[in-house]
Parts: sequence; structure tokens; C-alpha cells
Amino acid sequence: MKLTGAQIVCESLLKEGVKVMFGIPGGVLLPFYDTLPQYSKIHHILCRHEQGAAHAAEGYARACGKVGVCLATSGPGATNLVTGIASAYLDSVPMVAITGQVARPFIGKDAFQEIDITGITLPITKHNYLVMSAHEVATVVKESFHIAGTGRQGPVLIDIPRDVFVEESEYHYPEKPDLPGYKPTVRGHPAQIKKAVKFINEAKRPLIIAGKGVINSGACAELKELAEKAQIPVTNTLLGLGSFPGTHVLCLGMLGMHGLAHANMAVSTADLIIAIGMRFDDRATASVSGFAPKAQVIHIDVDPAEVGKNVRVDVPIVGDIRHVLKSMNAQVDPQTHVEWISQIQEWEREHPPLAIRECESVLPQYVVNQIYEVTKGEAIIVTGVGQNQMFAAHYFKYDKPNKFLSSGGLGPMGFELPAAMGAKVACPDDAVWCVAGDGGFQMTLQELATIVQEKLAVKIAIMNNGYLGMVRQWQELFYSKRYVASPLYGPDFVKVAEAYGIAGERVTDRRMVKGAIQRAMKHDGPFLIDFRVEPEENIYPMVRPGASLSEMIEAPREKARRK
Repeated sequence: MKLTGAQIVCESLLKEGVKVMFGIPGGVLLPFYDTLPQYSKIHHILCRHEQGAAHAAEGYARACGKVGVCLATSGPGATNLVTGIASAYLDSVPMVAITGQVARPFIGKDAFQEIDITGITLPITKHNYLVMSAHEVATVVKESFHIAGTGRQGPVLIDIPRDVFVEESEYHYPEKPDLPGYKPTVRGHPAQIKKAVKFINEAKRPLIIAGKGVINSGACAELKELAEKAQIPVTNTLLGLGSFPGTHVLCLGMLGMHGLAHANMAVSTADLIIAIGMRFDDRATASVSGFAPKAQVIHIDVDPAEVGKNVRVDVPIVGDIRHVLKSMNAQVDPQTHVEWISQIQEWEREHPPLAIRECESVLPQYVVNQIYEVTKGEAIIVTGVGQNQMFAAHYFKYDKPNKFLSSGGLGPMGFELPAAMGAKVACPDDAVWCVAGDGGFQMTLQELATIVQEKLAVKIAIMNNGYLGMVRQWQELFYSKRYVASPLYGPDFVKVAEAYGIAGERVTDRRMVKGAIQRAMKHDGPFLIDFRVEPEENIYPMVRPGASLSEMIEAPREKARRK
């Protein structure tokens, strides 16, 4: 059966189970868009900016674990995807980005809206393709989805010239990809696993650091089994939140630059670190030279390039985390570690997190806590980057995976709204809250139109402090309060919401917070709340650049003390 390249793309996407894609049309994509009506099972969501489309595909993939798909035209359309592609790459998010390209005879001749997007994205994709014939399309799509969704997950880009969309070819979709050079390691080496088990059985102060790799591999149950069987406390990286129940007695919360004090103290005192599905990035470790100075290190990861890259490792194990933990759990001895756990609990009492103080003004930590209380913890929280991200990480307890969505590695402002949109598409029955700063929200607020058009009941909490909050905090603590590029002017967000047809309200007093959140939850459609939070409220603890986790700055006593 002969089909056009555009038809082959659609047929192949259906074979991969794709039901939704996020994109914006353009000249070279018109043959594809003209074909889409033939495939009603694929729902195309028209975004308002290609960056929004990429982040929406990310949010979709992060929320449900399936490969997200985004689409853009050549030139500026393709380059506008780059931020989202880079975010997906650093955070191991399975995504396929399809871009249109100028017709084959014009490639390399600086044609209108021609750009070498495969060259641009080479460092930020697992793989990318320039498809030069319709005959290649089906094979390329099959390979792309396989690469994106297996091993260490990540984005793949497919660049298709305009005339390939209209060229005809015989259609045959391969049952399996033929990729002899791509063989991710699944099962860890038995000898290394045995050695790791010996270390765990002999440790007196063991600590698990669980990252997003645990979630990606579907290993949350295996992680819980290991922690409970050997009675090992668990701390999470930012993106690992939810891989271990946040309300569990063994859960320490997040470690790192803005990690909780007792978690960072545990890292600095542990005699064994079991790092699972995390890459020891600088936000988790702070100064590498001062990281876990008393500990031997076991590192389990599916990507061999990450093992030993940043931190010295005593027992490297390369493999799929679920398989590795299953094997380890069968061999680990039951333990208690009562003294170790008691010591960490004492640190937590002595070094409490930033308190939710009693005051008339609106505190961002109180807002997040109230969202947690009103939703009973049953919500997907999608954040931007900065203070809003850290408050959401600390003051909402994540008991399940894929409930905290944020861009960790790249950290782009503007991620939150389109990613929340994608999460709601993926999980229509879940409450989805977009927790944004007033700065980040202004970068992609045009996607409010998409949310309305798609009838998505996303709830939006803007932490409006009139600053780029994290930048201001750094300027306060490390630059003698020289608030350069401040304050941040913003519009009346409630009126902006109303202009898009979205219900909204402004909250200026602590007593208004809970009621506003309850009204948002009861409202059938999207709802925006402009929380006018304390302008100079900081997030603590924090570790200054170049310092170790043990040298963290804690909240001033008058702010740390609960009243």
C-alpha cells in the first residue's frame, strides 16, 4: 500500500499508541496538517508558542510516563522547541519532537526559514534524524520511540523536509527496531550486586538517595521494600520526590542546595550512600569535595556515563533500577539501625525547616501547605524554577510518583504553565496545580488561551512577590542587597485571566488563602489565584556556592521558630 510521507507519519504514530500531540503549523508542515483530519484518533493541541508545545509534551510524559510528542515548523518554530528539548534531555523525559524542514533541493542554501535543527540539537537529544525519503519515515519513527522510551529515557528529534511529506512510498511498519549499536544494560552485574549487598549489611549509618531514575524504571515498590527491610532512611533529589512516600517515617525529604537540614546532615554523617537513579548534580551534592566525606558509595544507574562522573564510587552498578533492586532485596539482611534513625530524628527537631509563621501576610509556604491540606495530597503539582519550586518541594508531601513535576536540570522559567497543561491532558481525572512565580508565569502565559480552548481545568497559584524571587534572595545574601534588575513589574493577573475567559481572584491576607483554594477546586474549569505573598520571604536552608552541604545557611531563629 502506497502512502504519502505525511500519512506514513500518522500511521506510524498510531502504531506507537500516540493519541495527542502539541504543536503549531507552519509553511513546510502544511502537507502534514492537511493530512491530519484523516486521523481523528490523533488529537492535535494548538499551542501558542513552540516552547509551550515542548513543555506541554514534557508535562504529558512526566505525568503519565508515555512518550510525549511535539511538532513545529522549520526555522524559528524548530528553534523555539530547543528549550523544552534540552529540559527533557537533562531530566530524562521520553519525548519525540517532529520538525518540518525546507524541501530537499533547498537544504544547505539558506532558504527561507531553513535552519540546521539536527545540528543544533545534537548535544541535547539522545538521537536525531534528518529524513531524506518517505521510504525511511516508518523505520525512523519506530526507532525514535524505542530510543526515547528505553534505557535512560530522553528526547529524539525527527526533521522531515516538506517534499518528503508529499512523496509516496510503500508503507510497512517494522515490528522491532533494528538498532544493533543500541543495547541498554538491563540487569546489573551479579558480582557488583553481591558486593553492594555486603556493604549494606555491614553499614551502621546507611542512607539512600533516590532520584528520578527510580520513577522512570517503575521501581518505587522495590525501593520501599529495600528501605523497610534494611531500615534505611531515604532522602530524595528534587525530581526524585514521590519515588518514596513523603509521609513515611523513613523519608527525610529533599537533600541538596535547598535541602532540609537533617537530610543534609545525614549525608555528611552517613557511612554508606546508596545512590539510586540520580546523577550527583551540583544542586544535590553542593561542593563535591565535601560531599559525604565519611561514606562509601554505591551508585545504581541505567546510564554508564553517569556512574563515577561526579563523585567517587566504590560499587558501580549499571542496569535497570527495578531489576537491580529486585535482586538486591532478595539478598539484603533485615536490619534495624535504631540509633542512626533516632539521631536523624533528633537533628530534625533541632533544625526545623522554615516555619509556617502566624502572620497576616501571605507566606508562600503557607499557600503550598494549604493546597496540600485542601487536596489531601491528591494533586499533581507543576512548578516553575526558583523559590516557588523549592516551597512546593518542601511543603507538599508526595506519596506517589509523577505527582511533582518540575524542570530540574535545565530549570527554565515558564515551564510551569504549559507543563501543567500537558499533565492535565495526560491525567484528566487528577487535580493539577500550576505553582508559578510572577516572573516565570509571564514567560508563557499565552498558553492560557490553549487551556481555555482545550477546556482544561488547570488550577494556577501565582506566588506574586514583585521580584525574581530566587535572584533577589541571592542578591540579599551574597550581593549586599543590591537588587539590580528589580523590582519586577507585572500586570493585574486576575484581569489577564478574565481576558482569557478564566475565573480568578486575588489573595492579600492569610485568612483568604484556604477559601480561595477551595473555590478553585470546586470550579469546573481553570482557575487562577494571584497570591500577593511576602515580598522578601526567603527559602531555607540554602548552601552558598562553593560550600559543602554541612555548611548550609539555615533560617534566622525568629523565622524558623513556630509560633
